Amino acid sequence: MGKSRPQMTGAAAVLTALERQGVDTVFGLPGGAIMPIYDALYDSRIRHILMRHEQAAAHAADAYYRASGRCGVTFATSGPGATNLVTGLATAMMDSSALVAITGNVANPLIGTDAFQEADVYGITLPVTKHNYLVKRVEDIPRIVAEAFHIATTGRPGPVLIDIPKDVQQAPFEGSFDVTVDLPGYRPTIKGHAGQIRRAAKAIGEAKRPVMMVGGGAQASAEEVSAFVERTGIPVITTLMGIGAYPYGAPNSLGMPGMHGTVSANRAITHCDLIIGAGLRFDDRVTGKLSRFAPNATVVHIDIDPAEISKLVKAHVPVVGDLKDVLPRLADELEPLEIEEWWKQLDEWKGSYRERYKRDKPLVSQEVIEMLRDAAGGECIVTTDVGQHQMFAARLFTTNRPRSFITSGGLGTMGFGLPAAIGAAFARPDEPVVVVSGDGSIQMNIQELATVFKHQLPIVIAICNNGVLGMVRQWQEMFHAQRYSEVFLADSNPDFAKLAEAYGVEGHNVFDRDSARQAIADALAARKPVLLNCVVYESEKVFPMIPAGAGVDEMILGDQDPEDRENAQEEVVA
Repeated sequence: MGKSRPQMTGAAAVLTALERQGVDTVFGLPGGAIMPIYDALYDSRIRHILMRHEQAAAHAADAYYRASGRCGVTFATSGPGATNLVTGLATAMMDSSALVAITGNVANPLIGTDAFQEADVYGITLPVTKHNYLVKRVEDIPRIVAEAFHIATTGRPGPVLIDIPKDVQQAPFEGSFDVTVDLPGYRPTIKGHAGQIRRAAKAIGEAKRPVMMVGGGAQASAEEVSAFVERTGIPVITTLMGIGAYPYGAPNSLGMPGMHGTVSANRAITHCDLIIGAGLRFDDRVTGKLSRFAPNATVVHIDIDPAEISKLVKAHVPVVGDLKDVLPRLADELEPLEIEEWWKQLDEWKGSYRERYKRDKPLVSQEVIEMLRDAAGGECIVTTDVGQHQMFAARLFTTNRPRSFITSGGLGTMGFGLPAAIGAAFARPDEPVVVVSGDGSIQMNIQELATVFKHQLPIVIAICNNGVLGMVRQWQEMFHAQRYSEVFLADSNPDFAKLAEAYGVEGHNVFDRDSARQAIADALAARKPVLLNCVVYESEKVFPMIPAGAGVDEMILGDQDPEDRENAQEEVVA
């Protein structure tokens, strides 16, 4: 009597279903309730990247999608493993990033008994996912995995979680993987309405002072955006999430809008008579006080998610659909816009309010970031953490390519930058990655230096170390009577260079511009992990700034005011 064929388990079925979705890379950590899947992984073709924390695994999977357009995947165990994913899921949800998270859970008979490492992951993650599942039957695995990828990657992308009890992972599986996704309640609108497109074209054609605002939804439609701009000659503003969807250095670019946006972009919003909002959600950091936002503008809002239309800014002409479909059809309805007078005004603002920073200290963050940009020559992926360095990078280390500036926009997650760099490095292995971080942010996921070292990823980690939580300090200085409450870090920061070396990563402490320039050039040329701890001026501030509750027209110009240059050496950045 011959040996019987080993029976497939639910765990093996999960991996087979993932392979059928084209998954080749997963970021995660094993644990008790997901051990059957990790056991099956031992025989799988799927590459697993062992991270050091589940939050970091989620950020890496998130960035894998943002850098490549391919859905990211993360694994975690039950209880704390799954709850550690929550920040990563919320970050992906806010920034419309496609990832599928698979968590193990305690066996079905133990659910609801407060078993070891049990948590209601389905309930906990419901508000921070586009959709989630609790798998009760092993035969449902192929269908649920297929649906999860369909939901995550179509319409407005977002995270989907699949929670699988341990007994379902261990159960024998005999079903089929040939499944058809049929979700009657989920039909994203891709094709824009012809009548609305004609209405939009009429409004745009009649405008004298139009602008196009491009958001993160345009990262997958960069060619269509550029073609539309070339056809019409319209000026373009790119939000933080839209950086790279239209070349920042192009003549029609006005830069980033909002709280720390450029003077040119914010003044254009205030004085325009029409806005095309393309794949953005008009969040509060972009609009400032809503009643003062673009007071004279007709708003044409194009978005694949109908829930975003008129949610915050009233859309006079709503167009629901994919930019890939809508923008070419809209361009076909239009001739080049006759807006020469408007461009004269815009060019005057662009010329008067170029990026400036003072160089009266041994080293400042803007200078470090400018050196990184110049040394990289535009051929790298940039990830950032959250804080002053993020805003400096958004204006000084921009990219002309889509999917190449990766940051946490909506949730503003400190600790995002380093694991995001790991995900981006695996998504685009032939490209260097630069992390711009701060001494506060980097310590929130610094354990991932171990992952960087293990895989010898070509990641340069540049810490703009001002010894404080810089953005909080700036607000305390400007709006809280200089009461610097609990922002000082310098008295207990580690020696970051030595810490990097403890992980096996080359590290350098940098204190002045000459050594910074050389260290940055060497680091980027090395094509290996390098950490640069750049000690910068403590009291830096990011300007322009729109105070909380103020309008876009109420910017504080600060050091970006060309008429306020007392005793300052200045560098004008093109």
